Amino acid sequence: MAFEIPKQPYSGKIGEVKLGTGDAAVTLGGEEVYPFHLFEGNIPNPPKIAMEVWDYDPSEEWPQAVVEPFKDVIGSPEAWAKKCVDDYGADIIVLQLKSTDPNGMDRGPDEAAEVAKKVADSVAVPLVLWGTANNQKDEEVLKKIAELCDGKNVGLAPVEEANHKGIGASALAYNHVVVASSPIDVNLAKQLNILLENLGVPLSKIIIDPTTGGLGYGLEYSYSVMERIRMAALTQEDDKLQAPIICNIANEIWKCKEAGQSIDEAPTLGDPEKRGIMMEIVAAVCYLLAGADVVTLRHPESVRVVRSFIDLMFNGGSAQEVAPIAKNLELQEADLLSIAPEPVLDFEAPEAEKAKAPKKPEKKPPKEAPKPKKEEKVVELKPKEKPKPKEEPKKVAEEEAKKEAEEEAKRKAEEEAKKKAEEEAKRKAEEEARKKAEEEARKKAEEEAKRKAEEEAKRKAEEEARARAEAKAKEREELLALRQKRAEEKARLEAERREREAAAVSKTPAPHQLSLVDKLVIRLERIHRHS
Repeated sequence: MAFEIPKQPYSGKIGEVKLGTGDAAVTLGGEEVYPFHLFEGNIPNPPKIAMEVWDYDPSEEWPQAVVEPFKDVIGSPEAWAKKCVDDYGADIIVLQLKSTDPNGMDRGPDEAAEVAKKVADSVAVPLVLWGTANNQKDEEVLKKIAELCDGKNVGLAPVEEANHKGIGASALAYNHVVVASSPIDVNLAKQLNILLENLGVPLSKIIIDPTTGGLGYGLEYSYSVMERIRMAALTQEDDKLQAPIICNIANEIWKCKEAGQSIDEAPTLGDPEKRGIMMEIVAAVCYLLAGADVVTLRHPESVRVVRSFIDLMFNGGSAQEVAPIAKNLELQEADLLSIAPEPVLDFEAPEAEKAKAPKKPEKKPPKEAPKPKKEEKVVELKPKEKPKPKEEPKKVAEEEAKKEAEEEAKRKAEEEAKKKAEEEAKRKAEEEARKKAEEEARKKAEEEAKRKAEEEAKRKAEEEARARAEAKAKEREELLALRQKRAEEKARLEAERREREAAAVSKTPAPHQLSLVDKLVIRLERIHRHS
């Protein structure tokens, strides 16, 4: 009987999201099965590769391995983006708006929007604008960019619960895509999508950012959450999670310690250039297997290898045909033998020491007591049978000298290890003390800020209460004055009326007297006119 591949039934489908405009626009999502499960169903749109560009020159902050490929354009974001597309084949450009960070350069929305507009005009591929995760500043910057990039269908990221209303409204007004970012939690990702839909943003304009961790820095958590999002979308019919996923990988990989350490700082991790590239490749492959529709990378070699992986998974072939990682910098290798610990080659020494050690007397029955006497006689005869060589004292001296040298080396090694352990313990203690002091200072600053805020709030409340009391008193005085004025006016009018009544008024009959009916008609007309 022929072998049949077991297949998983799927009841859901990932929705499609179009990013960008024109011929270079990309369509994300549309999967009906788990990642790369082509034997079970249809995946109409393969995952896309985005390359990141920063809005200022990061040469002093980046490792040399990722500065080298862009050293001729790294000072110009638009030229940098153009090189990523023309030379390295990026499907999407992610513009990292790092200069807008309030704790850094703190550039304003207008300046950031101008840079974004230049990058958007320089390339035809879709553009994603990625802020600094400062909710207030990101809202100001992304709203301005959304207005300036009207009609380009860009992605606005990261959109969180705290700023989803402002950015979501801008995305609706100017027809852009929203990247909904939640902190590694399935329920929070679903909740944010619901909030955006309630605002009016359709699911066809939402991309999920589950927040990705670097290799060795939380990748397993992000991987697990992405798996659960895909399971809920495809097998549990959760339509609120049926959206494509984007992973901002490069930003996490290249800022970790291992990616920037030199060969002297981490000799056992291999060549620094290849190390960072391999870390980025491994993380990207992991996230693609978890369900990512877009992976953001930084190094061109990472882009090439990951693209080869996607092609092989979709079209088949041999990975042996993929060229190895090409280097731009000189190969750096550490002399591992020089830093390796001294090997222990005296394997027989413990057995010899055991043989020299006196044996413990064994308890034997009284009947077998004579046996040791025979053994003692044999032992006494052995020295007589062995002739003493003439060079024995010299060999004994050499062995003792060798043994002393080994003991001295061992003692020095132990002292060195002890010294290193003490230094490490001291360093850890200092680090802990420093962290403790920083934490105490932070808490103290927070308490001081909280106290000041409470005092300011109290002062404002007192001022508002005092102002309300003053306004109320003034209003009461004005009301009393108005009442007194009206009373005086009323008394004056009453006096005038009495004077008129007291004065004699001559009355003459009208030349034409009205009948009773005419008088009633006139009164009714007057009443109707005033009613």
